[in-house]
Amino acid sequence: MTDDWNGQKLTAKHAGKRLLTPMAGVLVVIVATNIVFAVDSIPAIFAITSEPFIVMAANVFALLGLRALYFLLDGLLERFIYIKPALALVLAFVGVKILLLDAVKIPITVSLTVVLVLVGGGIVLSLIKTRNKVTSSE
Repeated sequence: MTDDWNGQKLTAKHAGKRLLTPMAGVLVVIVATNIVFAVDSIPAIFAITSEPFIVMAANVFALLGLRALYFLLDGLLERFIYIKPALALVLAFVGVKILLLDAVKIPITVSLTVVLVLVGGGIVLSLIKTRNKVTSSE
């Protein structure tokens, strides 16, 4: 790997050899992070369905859309003050559902309803709580 960034290039010639630039390393880290987040979402998907095709398709879409969604949410995060507790409750629900998988069968419609109510509730409550902050700053 070269010591120089060489602009936005991923490779550069150095002493007659083609070497990776630090930008290539950054790209590898970003791709690896996307894969880790997609794999991390597998338990959440299994809380909704055990159909392998749906699990795989959801992970593919997660890999494709994660970066774009991150930049969208990053700009809105200071407005969505209750989204983190809402997501924590979703993860707690998923954990309980997985633990009780053999004892209690929670229907898919119930799981989706709980997830939608928790995330939607967090968004709505955040927008209500922060609406005066947005209008006062304009």
